[in-house]
Amino acid sequence: MKRSWLAVSAFAFFLAQPLFAHDLWIEPSSFRPEVGERVTVALRVGQNLSGEPMPRIPQLIERFLLKGKTREIPVIGRSGADPAGMTVVGEPGLQWIGYQSRPYPVTLEAQKFEAYLKDEGLERIIAERKRKGQAATPGRERFYRCAKALLDVPGGEAATPSEPLGFTLELVPRKNPYALRAGDALPLALTFHGKPIANVLVVAMRKEAPTQTVHARTDAAGRVSLRLIDEGFWLIKAVHMEAAPPDAGVDWESWWASMTFDLRGK
Repeated sequence: MKRSWLAVSAFAFFLAQPLFAHDLWIEPSSFRPEVGERVTVALRVGQNLSGEPMPRIPQLIERFLLKGKTREIPVIGRSGADPAGMTVVGEPGLQWIGYQSRPYPVTLEAQKFEAYLKDEGLERIIAERKRKGQAATPGRERFYRCAKALLDVPGGEAATPSEPLGFTLELVPRKNPYALRAGDALPLALTFHGKPIANVLVVAMRKEAPTQTVHARTDAAGRVSLRLIDEGFWLIKAVHMEAAPPDAGVDWESWWASMTFDLRGK
């Protein structure tokens, strides 16, 4: 009964927050834990890397996992808890913490919806709404979250974490971020349903100076390269939107991909 009440309370908390058009990212208790170390996993929702806690809401979780070279285990937790989960690192090397959500519908008044589309580089949706005569109508959307955090556990081989988690929209580094120095470029691929997707805005921001963003659009092969100008906590993000199926009850659906890691001097 207590856990059910916590789940309902957390879900009600989420519904009450104006956080739907904001980023979601993962903040682990450590990006460089030791083998056998317990890692807590916080979900944060906000803008410019200033976030509100998002508690564990079982109704929204599709996948929540830790994946290394040889194993994948669930990130466990209590309904309504913040941090939203915990796991124990069982092997050395690069490992992903991943969170993919189920869809949630929202409606925004026309002006706010258009502003959000501009912020996320979705001008083509603005043009499509105008073409359909929807520019002055509320934006009805359902959204999905596809968030990842990269851990660097000592003792593993130097490698590139190119193995995707299979998320619907996914940022995949083509070079190990932990092998970079400040000022190096990080090449990435963006996939949608496992295939490269072109002309999507990819943005990198650093917690220590979140307004100094680095951004570029994916090329025809779904690739982009971003220069990481300094050390610190980095968030890389991308948003893709498409027209929703006719029976969806909304007009649009969007997928929000994010990736976090901690760049330090070698």
